[in-house]
Amino acid sequence: MTGTADIVVIGAGHNSLIGAAYLAAAGLEVVVLEEQPHVGGNTVTEELTLPGFRHDSCSSAHVLIQTNPVIRDDELGLLSSHGLRYVHTDPAVVLPLPDGDALVMSRDRADTAAEIGRWDTADGDAYLQLLADWEGGLAAAHGRWNAGVLDPRGSAVDATYEALRLRSAHDVIAERFASARARDLLTWLSFATITDVRRAGTGILPFSITAGRSSFGWATPIGGSGALPAALVAAVESHGGRVLTDQPVEQVQVRNGRAVGVVTANGERWVARRAVLSSAHITQLAGMLDGVEPPAELRSAAQTWRSGLTLFAVHLATDADLSYDTAKGPVAAVAGGIGSAAGLYAHLDAHARGETYADDPWVLIVNSTVVDPDRAPARQGLVKLLTFAPRDLAGGRSWEVERERYAARIVERTAELVPGLRPQHVLAMRGEAPVDLEARNRHNVGGSCHGGEFRLPSGEVLVGWPSHRLPIPGLYQTGATAHPGGSVSGRAGRNAARAVLTDLGIDPATVMGPGA
Repeated sequence: MTGTADIVVIGAGHNSLIGAAYLAAAGLEVVVLEEQPHVGGNTVTEELTLPGFRHDSCSSAHVLIQTNPVIRDDELGLLSSHGLRYVHTDPAVVLPLPDGDALVMSRDRADTAAEIGRWDTADGDAYLQLLADWEGGLAAAHGRWNAGVLDPRGSAVDATYEALRLRSAHDVIAERFASARARDLLTWLSFATITDVRRAGTGILPFSITAGRSSFGWATPIGGSGALPAALVAAVESHGGRVLTDQPVEQVQVRNGRAVGVVTANGERWVARRAVLSSAHITQLAGMLDGVEPPAELRSAAQTWRSGLTLFAVHLATDADLSYDTAKGPVAAVAGGIGSAAGLYAHLDAHARGETYADDPWVLIVNSTVVDPDRAPARQGLVKLLTFAPRDLAGGRSWEVERERYAARIVERTAELVPGLRPQHVLAMRGEAPVDLEARNRHNVGGSCHGGEFRLPSGEVLVGWPSHRLPIPGLYQTGATAHPGGSVSGRAGRNAARAVLTDLGIDPATVMGPGA
């Protein structure tokens, strides 16, 4: 069987679907081929513990995408026409403390400054200054960096941003905040993209992540993470595009030096009249090429890619939503967390040794049913604990043995500070190790759900391959291994669509604004 389209898109993760939706809106005939029986990639919602409990198996927060024009300006009509709804939660995050108190970050910046100021008044002022600096130019520069158009040589603001970005988050936090409580909060927040905050290149994270939480809380899609790809499929189809599942692409056909189509595992050939947009993992793409030797740039990308920090998730069905003890009484929150800055650094060091760690681990607590109760049976709770652990354990240990033990340790440690997670409240539990995440999605190479990183010979670390134009005419890339990397930001999808449209001589302004 042979099919044809102007644009053939490999994969139906949220970035691929965003790219496809823009291209379809521009009047191009688009077909999206997804190997799984469902769309979404790592933005999926499914029953993992008990019937009726609809968990986000990978991503849960959609904070970064809120500043992307695809949502901010509703460029594709996802909010106005295709049923996507977000709740910007308040409080943004609650960090329970061992003494029965908690540090509550709310969306009201003055309230949060006062909260931080309970430990050091100057740190409350430093929090407000951090947000002021972000809004005073860093946010706009960050948008340009996301879009791949930052110009440190031509703009003083961009130069300031780049110099700050190249520092470590640890150094920035230590420079601006004095109390252990403030440093713990900012460090916990900065680790949200699952990158070692001691490493150069993370210096913008205390600004960008903190500002995002302050503005949008734990931006929660109603219906679960899978609501985003569902709305995107509707957007693609509203412009005549097609999204086909159970269609694993095995080959990208290159003829006369140009990408001209793909072949699926069942032998179907799809001819791409104008371009192929791929979200295949960049380490796998070179091996998919048919009709050409892999270009040096693709080989280099594959050779320099590393999985980075890999995730461990515990999905829980509970008898009720969680409540945190605070100085002002019990507080319910979609997002909470445990772990000090010192504990995070010990956790990172253990990961590097191939060991699990649960003494003072970094843990994200997500209780989505606080704002989306229909995702669990009446008055019951849906909880995810997210932390990180090595894919390959030291000493030849197997995750078949370690998985349940480590999941139980993480739950036990969290329950010391969050009573609603004690054994009598947990109805069911499912732990997922990096090897399970890898088996879930071919793109989760090495157990990395965040796209990993590229370690260049120069020592520089990139969180996404910088160019959406690959070194084969007609072949473009999107997805978590493309700039600006993983998480639910949608930037790689919008960036790739802009590149394709520009090269085809179609003004991107027909479907998207100039904003980054």
